[in-house]
Amino acid sequence: MCDTFVATGDSTATGNVIFGKNSDREPNEAQALLRVPRAQHNLQATPTVHATYIAVPQVRETYEVLLSKPFQMWGAEMGANEFGLAIGNEALFTRVPQPHTDDGLTGMDLIRLALERCRDAEQALELITDMIARYSQNACGGYMDRGFYYHNSFILADPARAFVLETAGEHWVAVKVRGYRAISNGITIEGEYDFSSPGLIDFARNKGWLKAGREFSFRECFSDRFMTYFSRCRYRQTRSTELGQAQRGRLDVAGAFEILRDHGEQGPAFAATERFSGPRASMKALCVHASGMTAPSQTTGSMVAELRAGKNQRPSTIWLTGTAAPCLGTFKPCFITGYADANLRPSDFPQPGARQDEQSLWWRHEQIHRAALRNYAAVAHQGLAARDQLEREFLASEQQMLASSVDATALDRSAQLDGFSRECFAQADRLLDQWRARVAALRLEELRGPLAPLYRRYRRKIDRAAGY
Repeated sequence: MCDTFVATGDSTATGNVIFGKNSDREPNEAQALLRVPRAQHNLQATPTVHATYIAVPQVRETYEVLLSKPFQMWGAEMGANEFGLAIGNEALFTRVPQPHTDDGLTGMDLIRLALERCRDAEQALELITDMIARYSQNACGGYMDRGFYYHNSFILADPARAFVLETAGEHWVAVKVRGYRAISNGITIEGEYDFSSPGLIDFARNKGWLKAGREFSFRECFSDRFMTYFSRCRYRQTRSTELGQAQRGRLDVAGAFEILRDHGEQGPAFAATERFSGPRASMKALCVHASGMTAPSQTTGSMVAELRAGKNQRPSTIWLTGTAAPCLGTFKPCFITGYADANLRPSDFPQPGARQDEQSLWWRHEQIHRAALRNYAAVAHQGLAARDQLEREFLASEQQMLASSVDATALDRSAQLDGFSRECFAQADRLLDQWRARVAALRLEELRGPLAPLYRRYRRKIDRAAGY
């Protein structure tokens, strides 16, 4: 499960488009940061590219992309490219059946293909809808759960515009975003769409999903209400919308961080850490922590992007945690300026795998996260204030760096921004090591309460599978 939002320039503090996503997946499904430079392809030598399950025709040129992706997948949960195009997806549960034969594209494949091949949101909308018509979405999206099949919705955003695209098999609708809009794991578009697939209404009528005399609603006709209800998407989409609308006209990157860190009915993580309890975690929160059958997912990666239209030669800034649990993670800035040898390369960092290790950022941060699931307040007290201060410094320094690099040559500007990003990652890494040392010295109390025995059993199973 996931949550994605976008705010167009007329509703943000800076006039720039702000995009955000939490990627919620299985608890041990580590998420990797990957940078892929622009490339020219010899179509005679390599006529196809192999996505997760199938191969599709390659194109002559692919663009530079920065991805946050499940470690074992070809595709990505979210990312951005050198033109300031950002995309994130959501699982949708619809009435259109899937044969479970893995002969199609995952939503994550579609994100990466669009980022590598498109310059703006309109092109991405056209490419994704063409791809689902050609190849279908019949592809397992799970990790250990090999029966997890779904269709997808997307937010496609560039510095000038944004779209919500919602699909059901090869059928789809899209709406241009005006202001703030959030999506989760349920269809949100009724009859107000701007674009749609051919024959959409006739298909729904022939299936008996659109009754005579009723106005067409994509949500009403195509939703699988049972699965949609149990995803608890209504709570998260409503909460994200409330938080975003409350900051209308003044939403900035820091405000976007706060939205992704929200714990819903247990209180926002940044304001009331003592109220959060691991056994009571549910799918109703934007920042998700796995607690068992009713909350089998956790937030395994987070991204916020401020998309700039190249004005004053300022590139977009992509903020990534590279860790689970944004409530405890640190957002670090990255830039994509089109110089393959000058940009920060997250792929230079050790990539996570299926089990815990001391090299990857994701697994090292999990030591803090998993301790916090036993006693959130005690663990947060050891480092959350320092994390908040460090992010404030990153945000202030980012503005200074962007302003000071305006007069530099394009190559020098890329090198300056790359150096700044590397230093931010290094500072966050030092804070992480200090935080881990303090947490290791704690004597955390045993969890108590009626849910504690079941919760402890569930977490032990998750931890054993990860090698803890």
